[in-house]
Amino acid sequence: MVPPGKKPAGETSNSNKKCKRYFNEHWKEEFTWLEFDYERKLMFCIECRQALVKNKHGKAENAFTVGTDNFQRHALLRHVTSGAHRQALAVNREQLAFEARVHNHQELRSVIKVEVNPAKIAILTTVYWMAKEEIPDEKCSSLLEFQKFNLCQALLTSELSDCYHPRSVKEMQAAIVRVLHNEDRHKMKASPFIGLVVDETVDVLEHRNLIMFTTTVSPCDGQTSITFLGSFELPAGEAYTVADKAVEVMHSFGVPTMKITWLSSDSSSLMADRLNGAGTKLKSICPLLTEMHCVSHGSSLLPAESVVNIDYVRKYETTVDAVYRLYSNFKGESNSLQELQSALDLCEIDLEGPKTIHWTSIFPAVEAIDSSWPTLVLLLESESERSPVAFGLCEELKKFQFVAFTKILLDVLPIFQKLSRFFQIEDFDLSILKPIVSATATTLQAQKTTSGQNFQEFLNEMNEHPREDREDESRFYYKGVELASCSKVHLKNFEHLKETYLESVRGNLLDRFPSHVLEAVNSFSAIFNPKCYPQSLDDIGSYGITELNFLLQAYSRVVVSERALNDFPLFKRIVFSLSQLSFKDLCIKLVYSHSEMHELFPDFAVLAAIALALPLGSVLYEKINRGRELMKRSQWRYAKDSGLSNFMKIAIDGPTINEFDFALAIEYYESLRESDFIMAQVQ
Repeated sequence: MVPPGKKPAGETSNSNKKCKRYFNEHWKEEFTWLEFDYERKLMFCIECRQALVKNKHGKAENAFTVGTDNFQRHALLRHVTSGAHRQALAVNREQLAFEARVHNHQELRSVIKVEVNPAKIAILTTVYWMAKEEIPDEKCSSLLEFQKFNLCQALLTSELSDCYHPRSVKEMQAAIVRVLHNEDRHKMKASPFIGLVVDETVDVLEHRNLIMFTTTVSPCDGQTSITFLGSFELPAGEAYTVADKAVEVMHSFGVPTMKITWLSSDSSSLMADRLNGAGTKLKSICPLLTEMHCVSHGSSLLPAESVVNIDYVRKYETTVDAVYRLYSNFKGESNSLQELQSALDLCEIDLEGPKTIHWTSIFPAVEAIDSSWPTLVLLLESESERSPVAFGLCEELKKFQFVAFTKILLDVLPIFQKLSRFFQIEDFDLSILKPIVSATATTLQAQKTTSGQNFQEFLNEMNEHPREDREDESRFYYKGVELASCSKVHLKNFEHLKETYLESVRGNLLDRFPSHVLEAVNSFSAIFNPKCYPQSLDDIGSYGITELNFLLQAYSRVVVSERALNDFPLFKRIVFSLSQLSFKDLCIKLVYSHSEMHELFPDFAVLAAIALALPLGSVLYEKINRGRELMKRSQWRYAKDSGLSNFMKIAIDGPTINEFDFALAIEYYESLRESDFIMAQVQ
């Protein structure tokens, strides 16, 4: 029921109630000063709101400062030619000029092209190239001398001030990153919606750091971009969560919280934050947010950090960790033990690193333990008399429970490996996400009652020999080794452990992909994937109604549901005729601001932009892995300063040298040096 004198949100203030009008996103391109409040369904003039110029009646308000729902183009034309608007433009221009003078003409410098000293360009290109190639900062001086030796004219013919000394590499990197961040801000400002990816790391000083990426969508061509925002240290203390830092960083880049539609992570701490209520806090700030596992991460989807709460899993990981530390560098002739080092190399595991290694989630490491088990037992037995550590490990490895649990892991881990590979496909078919997660959960449930292949083969290969000293008891051997703690009672107890472990793994998988998230992804696929549509045009009448209603309810703040439902029949017929397009291709066609489909179906264009912002694909997977590698290889060099994030930004996102604006970087660098000099004089 609409109160008297009030209009429904989004409806024009025109007196003709038979004709409803809605805000047209395309107007923003024609009238750059126009902004729209999706929650209040009102449009405003940015210039007038900023200036708040008083009119002849002494009032600073007009329809476009308080907000109007008069969604007609001629209303915009009247406003743009009004005296109030022209006066507001003049006031804002004067304010901008004043700010430029106050800031020592920095804005004017970017407009007036000044000839740049070639030597400065040569030094900054060297610093830039060093970061791209991961060359240590201290090599800068020798590289510059080497270029002089090779007769680099720019460095031979110019004299430079001390501010371009190789000792200032980190300051130069900061100036370069400022140029890159300017481009990032432009991308995020232009993108209708943004996906946020976070990954937690621990450095050599055991400080928690948050690596952040964003996915953006360009309205000019519908293409998506993956951007590395930086590495940010998380303050100590449980009160300050990953969610707090994520919001702080996004605010620093000027990103409205309404734009953030996806939050993805492979970080165990973020999963914990969500369970502790921090995820809810973030969603209250970002009303369109959907949180899910980062399907582009290369690490296993198996939530190892959660299953270690099972007592025996912790004990198993402690045992495996001790074995690897003892024998990974074994110099003997045994090929079996060399497999341990091969597994470490393959998985790039650093035994000296600060981070806890969750062996139960690393398939090659478990596989190496299984294949080398007989050799390990014999070697540990030979050293047991002179080494208490070897004796304890030998006793543990010979236990039935250790071997049996290794076999369970060999049955479970390949399931998650296969699941991870699906998510690393560049043009991943979202329609299979829900079925594949459900199938994985079903397989894990089935293994609780029906043993997997490796565990069943282990049971079949055990040889039973009656004990001579005790009646009704037997000895059990596997690959020539007598198993300890192996009886019918032990087997029954192990069945309980197996069920507990499989249920924990299954439950955590479903936690990472909650039903409402799977429903959202499935709905996007049903609406925007032409290959999911019925084969016959006669069958599309009722197709997709449920999925569309789900999306319209989830994103009611940014779409007009009534208009979308009215447009849906025509939209479906057009999509049906575009059966050759992929999910991504159709979304790009809708998001492209100058396309006919963008004009015809504004609400579907909004939903398509949200879908494209979902963090997916091999590019994101490669950038995340690149970030982890850089953190791992470079953190020793940057342990005592904050330069690592800048170094990583250049290495990950920096374009080729011929595409980068070094003149602007020099301008930023010199202004930074001037500011430091002035501050030093004041102090």
